[in-house]
Amino acid sequence: MPKTKFENIVFTLFMSFLMVYAMICYNIALNMGGMSNQVFLLAFHELVIMWPVAFILEYFFVDKLAHYFAFKVVTPNDRPFFITLAISFYIICIMCPIMSLIATILFKTPGVQIISVWFMTILFSINLQSCGRQNESSVSVL
Repeated sequence: MPKTKFENIVFTLFMSFLMVYAMICYNIALNMGGMSNQVFLLAFHELVIMWPVAFILEYFFVDKLAHYFAFKVVTPNDRPFFITLAISFYIICIMCPIMSLIATILFKTPGVQIISVWFMTILFSINLQSCGRQNESSVSVL
């Protein structure tokens, strides 16, 4: 886990890149009806927009909010595994709806069906997000 502010920035940049790229590939594959080599290249077009947004959201807002909620459930004296699990859970619960809303507005052109398209995007995305979030959150507050 990151110990310094610089390590935290690098770690957040790296992890937000991996999560955003994986989610974009996943969503493109769903839209195309399956995975192909083209998906990996197409994902870079959205990545240019979504990666900085995800980094800024997570580093400046979501991480602090996730820590706040996590420490309502766990205490600093709990085992680090459970603290990391709680923080990761809340990061997913906060980031998935926010990033899904942004992606829905920017890439899905939902029109008047924005709420239903957004909810569908969340439901498709939350499964993959919960798999990839292990050990991403910082326990540096201890």
